[in-house]
Amino acid sequence: MNELVKICLLVCPLVFLGGFVDSVAGGGGLITLPAYMMAGVPVHLAAGTNKVVAGSGASIAAIRFFCSGKIRMLIALCSGAGAIVGAAIGAGFAARMSDRLLQGLMLVALPLIAVFLAVKKDFGQEAEVEKTFSRTYEALMSLAIGLAIGCYDGLVGPGTGTFLIMAFTALLHLDMVTASGCGKVANVASNAASAVTFALNGMVMWQLVIPAAACSMLGNYCGAQYAIRGGGKKVKRMIFVVLGLLFVKLLADLIL
Repeated sequence: MNELVKICLLVCPLVFLGGFVDSVAGGGGLITLPAYMMAGVPVHLAAGTNKVVAGSGASIAAIRFFCSGKIRMLIALCSGAGAIVGAAIGAGFAARMSDRLLQGLMLVALPLIAVFLAVKKDFGQEAEVEKTFSRTYEALMSLAIGLAIGCYDGLVGPGTGTFLIMAFTALLHLDMVTASGCGKVANVASNAASAVTFALNGMVMWQLVIPAAACSMLGNYCGAQYAIRGGGKKVKRMIFVVLGLLFVKLLADLIL
């Protein structure tokens, strides 16, 4: 069997699953990036291909959320702009900071986040979202959220979409479905910037992009449908799954 076909048979189902998870609660890269490496794709090519494929899938999810009226464009665009700048800053800090220190801090933070979500059962539910803010406040807060979490994306990476959803919900009182939609736009912006960088440096496996992107788009579309129809409770459940995956990954990175 052709080598590319073998890679596609392993990668594409996991890319579909990663796209589904990512469009609901972020964190799809925890599934997709290991999939490429399990298939034998070299690390730098896996990272570049993953960014191109994830960006295409996130675009479909963002369109689906937009068509359903689940995106606040001011918040989404300002956070996207902040995320691009923050990711560049974070990447610069990454060279000077210990990965093990960052991973250790995250291992402490993730269980605390999970406990908070479990205790505060109404967090991000539509009934809670009554407070409104001025457009200036929304723009500045969205920019700050994008900058801070974009910096995390440049430093560590996994779970960026999940943290965007939680920040939008906690600081701007968005319901979780709308927060997920706004997070998709920010993800598209940061993925596009990263994808261009990888592509210009020849770090994309283009023959794998088309089948993987098709699966990512389908997964993101189905995930967006699931989130829109299921409401905040289903998004919240998926966030628990992503937090669990992220905790296991960070623990494994520290131990191995």
